[in-house]
Amino acid sequence: MQNPVAAADPQIKSYDPVWSRVRQDAEEICAAEPALGGFIYASVLSHDRLEDAICHRLAHLLQHAALDPGLMHKTFHEVLAADPALGDAFRADLMAVGKRDPASGRLIEPLLYFKGFHALETYRIGHWLWNAGRKDFALYLQSLTSRFLQVDIHPAARIGRGIMIDHATGIVIGETAVVGDNCSMLHGVTLGGSGNEQGDRHPKIGTGVMIGAGAKILGNITVGDCARIAAGSVVLKDVPPKRTMAGVPAKDIGENTCDEPALTMDQDFLDDDASRH
Repeated sequence: MQNPVAAADPQIKSYDPVWSRVRQDAEEICAAEPALGGFIYASVLSHDRLEDAICHRLAHLLQHAALDPGLMHKTFHEVLAADPALGDAFRADLMAVGKRDPASGRLIEPLLYFKGFHALETYRIGHWLWNAGRKDFALYLQSLTSRFLQVDIHPAARIGRGIMIDHATGIVIGETAVVGDNCSMLHGVTLGGSGNEQGDRHPKIGTGVMIGAGAKILGNITVGDCARIAAGSVVLKDVPPKRTMAGVPAKDIGENTCDEPALTMDQDFLDDDASRH
């Protein structure tokens, strides 16, 4: 939301607390590690907005001999100019990692180092391009993300805000998959089809869902809000809200031991619950 004072006087810049924290982190890194000063300046301190810093970082990570990095950077900025709301999604995802990942002590870390965040924001740009009819550029970004970041998200998938993808290696999200707001997933998760059927064939994940490492959710099925999928599970049928699924094939082993598993990253369940199913 635009600051009303800034709107009245364009010379007054609106305050962005997320960007301010990232810049403060950057300045502290420069002071503690002078050898990284050039990298930090180019990645963060030379930019005026979080959006610009993210575009720069993604273009650098995905640069490829077949496409001039300046052209990729230009395209990213064109997308943001056409859809400024993408910046809100960037911030929601960044804050999600900062709040849920115990390995992230500063907001700058996902921006600089976490490929789950990088892959997700690249997907967001590719999704806009896909919907704008620029499908080849979107698929090209998907290919680069898969090659360099080991994360394969189809640009047609629909993914909400406030998503945390931890570690990220081996993530696969299919073309007709839907992921609601405030979900968390770990490495090796697949939201895939269950055969060679055409059309709507991928899972629909509700809000606040926690998906453990290596879990596979297959087919056009629904996972209800605030459900929890245990690591290594294979889910082949609908999951009610606020239930825990575990096993191969996954079975309902009871109600969650916490109300919002995606926010707390709670992957524990009672042994007695599992033994009764």
